[in-house]
Amino acid sequence: MVARRVDRVHSGHMSAGGFYWCLRHQRVETDDDKCAERFLLGPFDSSEEASHALELVRERNEKWEDEDARWRGDSH
Repeated sequence: MVARRVDRVHSGHMSAGGFYWCLRHQRVETDDDKCAERFLLGPFDSSEEASHALELVRERNEKWEDEDARWRGDSH
């Protein structure tokens, strides 16, 4: 499943030496080797966090879809 909404995912604060998940290359990248911002999720505080970026996007999308359904009055 492709993420319906792709927002920049922040770890709570900007940090020098951040880690990013690259949607283009499907890998963790750093400030030293990152692609253009349009391909990135992050920054994250660690490589480990960045490697789970798509899981975080999926979880957030599911939450938003549930909230949208409740707002519309849909029942599941």
